[in-house]
Amino acid sequence: MGSLRLEQMSIPNSTAKPLWQVKTKAYIALTKPRVIELLLITTVPTMFLAQRSEFGGGLPNLLLVLATLVGGALSAGSANAFNCYIDADIDKIMGRTKGRPLVTGELSKREAFIFSWATGFASFLWLWYFCNPLSALLSLAAIAFYVLVYTMLLKRRTPQNIVWGGAAGAMPVLIGWAAVTNELSLAPWILFLIIFLWTPPHYWPLSMRYREDYAAAGVPMLPVVRKSPVVAVQIILYAWALVASTLLLIPVADMGWIYSGIALLSGFWFLIESFRLYREGLRDEPRNPMRLFHGSITYLTLLFLAVAIDPLVHL
Repeated sequence: MGSLRLEQMSIPNSTAKPLWQVKTKAYIALTKPRVIELLLITTVPTMFLAQRSEFGGGLPNLLLVLATLVGGALSAGSANAFNCYIDADIDKIMGRTKGRPLVTGELSKREAFIFSWATGFASFLWLWYFCNPLSALLSLAAIAFYVLVYTMLLKRRTPQNIVWGGAAGAMPVLIGWAAVTNELSLAPWILFLIIFLWTPPHYWPLSMRYREDYAAAGVPMLPVVRKSPVVAVQIILYAWALVASTLLLIPVADMGWIYSGIALLSGFWFLIESFRLYREGLRDEPRNPMRLFHGSITYLTLLFLAVAIDPLVHL
């Protein structure tokens, strides 16, 4: 009976995945692909608008768009990989992040460190060669800000961490604009402001949902150190500022009725959703803060879809 048990134990597991497949999946997970997807959603529409601003209309060079997306994905992937490397100690505490590859052991810290540097270096060279030096330097600045300022300096020290961290998430619009025009005018900075102001009302509902996780990890997200009514007020204030910034783009970039209409209607809807969370936060703990979190992604997608369409059908 004992020999049979040993025999059974020695049979290889035919369902086990090859090591290269496990590692590849882990490296992809290290880049936080869903975050990259959200960043790239804002890049392409910005390039459409930049094309009209610089050349009077038409589509940007599709190879340039592809090159910018590849470089942007490498840049964001590098920043996110550095974030996972630095935050591995708190990721294992939080339920939301305990499946990340450095926590599960699918990747070692050395592997993650080398990968972070390699992708960051590759993004800089790629954008420099296939786009222009300005977009490459902006990409480098985005990585440095996210890693050094947000992850290492602010995240574990201040409840305003995500506010200033939003600057890194807003950099793709500057990179996309620079790739097309090789300069930065006022319009891309308005787009930067939109994403910067969008980040707190997008991320704080998520922090409300996982408040206990952040508290256990010692990360002073605003919902951890302030009661729900205070967070709710902050969310509604940022929501108003966000909607106002989207309307500011209309005169600055000469936007037509397509963008103007969608900015007004989607902004009104976003304010309603923010006020819903605000009312719940004033009474008690919000029942479903993730509704605003997911709604904010839909809102940003609609807004930048309008940014892309408006230059093509300028009414």
